Amino acid sequence: METRVAVVSIIIEAGSDVEKVNALLHEFAPYILGRMGIPYRRRAINIISVAMEAPQDAVNTLTGKLGRLPGVSAKTMYSGKIYAE
Repeated sequence: METRVAVVSIIIEAGSDVEKVNALLHEFAPYILGRMGIPYRRRAINIISVAMEAPQDAVNTLTGKLGRLPGVSAKTMYSGKIYAE
């Protein structure tokens, strides 16, 4: 199995279903290296950064599922190196 290191950036607008975001992150927990959340109260948004090492399909699946949630934006940046497990 080939894996890549990636960072998924998530912005959650006020009134969005944060529980669904957390459920998705829990589903992909085996791949998550760490996460940082910043509640930006002044703008009524939450910013989450998630570092992962996973097969590219898994990262794309997570990002796609997050992006389909109302009020949630998600983008991914990958490292250039591919690791063989």
